[in-house]
Amino acid sequence: MARSHILYLARSDAPGRKPLQEAIDALKFRLVLDHAYAPFETSGYLPCTLEGEDAGFDIHFSEAKPDLSSFPALRARIGPRDGAMTFRWGGDPRERASALIVSAALAQAFGALAHDPETDAVYEAPALIAMAREAAAAAL
Repeated sequence: MARSHILYLARSDAPGRKPLQEAIDALKFRLVLDHAYAPFETSGYLPCTLEGEDAGFDIHFSEAKPDLSSFPALRARIGPRDGAMTFRWGGDPRERASALIVSAALAQAFGALAHDPETDAVYEAPALIAMAREAAAAAL
């Protein structure tokens, strides 16, 4: 997977900080979101704490307007998801783990799916949870 992906979800399902933190906790990850997180308002670096260590990733919200003609796998699965969240991370393993943990929680609890536009790969909750667990283990 690249160092970025786009999550698609229904804007009406985009959680605030508390429900998103609860979804992360339900997956048994020790990641804490910054209290400033607000859906479709937060933009830029989102600080997090992973196992007591500083972590985080870049997040940007937008309307979901992908050119689906270029992405047949996404076209087949995007459905009514009208919101987009672009996640980017650098080379620090904690950044990757943070982004994947939040992605997994959004997929599991709020119906999001992740898309890698470089490969047209689409990831749902089970795959994202597995990737998040692997990334978290590598980051510690």
